[in-house]
Amino acid sequence: EVHLVESGGGLVQAGGSLRLSCAASGDTLDDYGIGWFRQAPGKEREGISCISGSDGSTYYRDSVRGRFTISSDNRKNTVYLQMNNLKPEDTAVYYCAASDIEYLCDLGAGSSMNYWGKGTLVTVSS
Repeated sequence: EVHLVESGGGLVQAGGSLRLSCAASGDTLDDYGIGWFRQAPGKEREGISCISGSDGSTYYRDSVRGRFTISSDNRKNTVYLQMNNLKPEDTAVYYCAASDIEYLCDLGAGSSMNYWGKGTLVTVSS
């Protein structure tokens, strides 16, 4: 069973950047499909990006494509989410999650994911 811990959230002005990290322990991340999700106040959780453990394929929600980049560092057993040109509507708690199905990508609410971190808050001011 993999244990996930997110970090890197904070307060940033619109147009700024942040890099979120998802550090794993207990197992190697390349055995899992990894996704980043977010939940804004009063809204449902949504998947925004994912990376396949089997071949490294990446996928993005339309609203973040071109601004966010997901990547993995197998030596550090960590997945990153580089977020550029942040907008106030990106404000949310960001979670990483892992699926036992290493090729799975869930850009929905995350019902397919098996393991979750506790989240990190990103606040984008206008």
